[in-house]
Amino acid sequence: MPPDFALDDLAVGQRFESATYTVDADEIKAFAARYDPQPFHLDEAAGGASLFGGLVASGWHTAAITMRLMVEGGLPIAGGLIGAGAEIAWPNPTRPGDTLRVQCEVLSVQPSRSRPDRGIVTLRSETRTQRDVVVQTLVCRIVVMRRAG
Repeated sequence: MPPDFALDDLAVGQRFESATYTVDADEIKAFAARYDPQPFHLDEAAGGASLFGGLVASGWHTAAITMRLMVEGGLPIAGGLIGAGAEIAWPNPTRPGDTLRVQCEVLSVQPSRSRPDRGIVTLRSETRTQRDVVVQTLVCRIVVMRRAG
């Protein structure tokens, strides 16, 4: 298990990489049926007739997988990943059979002036496939606590 990092453990330029996760067609369809029921996420033929040329995962599914990978060790923050805002993009689709991994880089670390027990860390992450294709970029701000004591 990786160590859990507090605000004081983080520095600009620090990088983290997650484990991997492979997505299959059934999972893509199940997520889409529940949360993003667009034809190109639900059916191979509809996906094939779309601009994607095949079944693709919802961007929100990719985001959910990214979050799981970060939480499970790709970004080991003490107390969890507490969001304070983000900008997200999906430059390429996630497809059945893709094996995803997340690479994170710390862009800034700012201790709070009004709350000395915490700060804001800005991160950039890229979710990549086994072919090194970027399927999601995320710049987010997270609340990170300082070590007690």
